[in-house]
Amino acid sequence: MHVSPDAVVTGLGVVSAIGQGKQAFLDALLDGRQAFEVLRRPGRQLPAGADGGAALPFIGAEIADLLLAATMSRKGLRTASLAGHAALAALHEAWHEARLDQVRPERIGLIIGGSNVQQRELVLAQAALAGEPWFIAPAYGHTFLDSDVCGLCTEAFNIRGFAYTLGAASASGQVAVLQAVEAVRAGQADVCIALGALTDLSYWELQALSSMGAMGSARFAGEPAVACRPFDRDRDGFIFGEACGAVVVERVERGAAFERAGVQPYARCLGGAVNVDGNRHPNPSLAGECLAIRRALRRAALTAAQIDYVNPHASGSRIGDETELLALRESGLAHARLNTTKSLTGHGLAAAGAVEVVATLLQMRAGRLHPCRNLDRPLETGWNFVGAAAQACDVEHALTVSIGFGGVNSALCWQRL
Repeated sequence: MHVSPDAVVTGLGVVSAIGQGKQAFLDALLDGRQAFEVLRRPGRQLPAGADGGAALPFIGAEIADLLLAATMSRKGLRTASLAGHAALAALHEAWHEARLDQVRPERIGLIIGGSNVQQRELVLAQAALAGEPWFIAPAYGHTFLDSDVCGLCTEAFNIRGFAYTLGAASASGQVAVLQAVEAVRAGQADVCIALGALTDLSYWELQALSSMGAMGSARFAGEPAVACRPFDRDRDGFIFGEACGAVVVERVERGAAFERAGVQPYARCLGGAVNVDGNRHPNPSLAGECLAIRRALRRAALTAAQIDYVNPHASGSRIGDETELLALRESGLAHARLNTTKSLTGHGLAAAGAVEVVATLLQMRAGRLHPCRNLDRPLETGWNFVGAAAQACDVEHALTVSIGFGGVNSALCWQRL
């Protein structure tokens, strides 16, 4: 009988507002740090007088200094977007940890989770021309495409297998990881890198998300540190946070020793699932979330009782948080340890699922779980939440959950190595 190969994670990379690089990111998580404030990047606040001067500020978490390796070519960086720079930084870290320079380029694939990820830069580019499009730089003809982030990465790292972007709203990063797992198991590549792209929102998207009630209001504009409140009774929507995560997934024949010297796999992906609700709207579905969780457990050959820790979607949405807790309870996971990564990082949208996989695997290796911030009045009692300080926890099996607008539900099961 044919036994499918293992899919293991051998490299991680991350940039976020609370820390760039795995160690800085993990230290910030375990310390419970945050970086929420009024958003300051150009194109993130409504233009003066747009609504009579009464606009309330948007808040979130922005990366203060995005550092790129000195060895990277500066030529292509001049026309690369913020999303492109973040992708290169996260990929550089993951690539070198996994020692992918020892893998044949044609056996490496890249899947970037995210669509419409460069909105702010497009708004600024168009505004700068003041209605005179004939002066636009010809390079705009390809740099406005999400696939340009793919091209930037494949050129920088000489990736010669396959590369594409996929869109699954806020589940994009995790769905990219799931697709990378399937690609290496199917033999399409020996290594596949999944990357959750930084979603660069402009004031157009921020205003729309705020108006629809998905994004948190300006209620906490005077005290941004307390605005992001997943699973808390005083939440009023997600709080945006810039981030990007890269996950290197490799094919390893079951039972075989890992061959590349110096590479220590983090975890094995035992199984995952993604399903949709047949719904184009942002409202969550209890049945859809339960189905994704149960399918992932079944494909991983795990029972709910074997899951030690759940890294949930936990966005701070009014309806979404309630639905997710109910889905976890109905799936038999009320016993598992639970924390809220977005309470520290903010919601990275397309990047969120990949960044939370990174956070999960780093915590599993460290044997410690990061705290929940602003969980002062939990929605429900009886849950095994990590408190206001990091806690030691021996996690052998973990579940990550990521949900997106348009009825996208995803879940992945992990086993520590």
